Amino acid sequence: MVPTVPLPRRPLDPGVPVDPVQQWYENELGWATVPGPPARLVTGALFDVLEGPAEAGFAALRHLGPGSPVVLHGDRMGLLVAAGSAEELPGLLDWLEWGGLALDLTAVGEGGSVEAPPPPGPCTAPAGGETREGPRGAARWLRPPEPGCAVRPALPTLSALGGGGVGGAPDLVRVVQTMATQCHRVRLGRVSAQPLTSSYFSRIDAGTRPRSLTS
Repeated sequence: MVPTVPLPRRPLDPGVPVDPVQQWYENELGWATVPGPPARLVTGALFDVLEGPAEAGFAALRHLGPGSPVVLHGDRMGLLVAAGSAEELPGLLDWLEWGGLALDLTAVGEGGSVEAPPPPGPCTAPAGGETREGPRGAARWLRPPEPGCAVRPALPTLSALGGGGVGGAPDLVRVVQTMATQCHRVRLGRVSAQPLTSSYFSRIDAGTRPRSLTS
């Protein structure tokens, strides 16, 4: 990420309890927050968040490589992308011919917010990389942002189409295509793992057997 000048710190009000999580994001990163508990990060100004099933997200990260910050929240994964990407997502999915499918791929943008993970520290992730284990589904960073560095230049954006962004971030089209592909694979896997439908068994109980069983 691109280094920046030190960010201004919010003055402390002696009469207001201090939320260390909210204070860290505002003072160290300059990110807008919504008071909690839990504190939340405002989307739509510095970044949007592309969200999908964690299973699909882990698979996508293996193809996308290092890049912008990533957060894990229970069984959902969020990739920070350029502000405005949430508005572009429906059109991108249509253009990539994913528009007619239920992918469980969404984006949080202007007017929204996401839960703020605890500030990164020694327990955020092991040195070996991402892990699937989380503290009872609480939000946490897989790839944390860096204090004192601008996040926007490293985020996937349409302006980076055809090439990587600053810091190795891929273009937004590639991110969406990769996430959509993995979301579709997860969906197909879940559908194939489902047992026979109740309508099948109701027909058996009623004595109406499928043709395949009467021939």
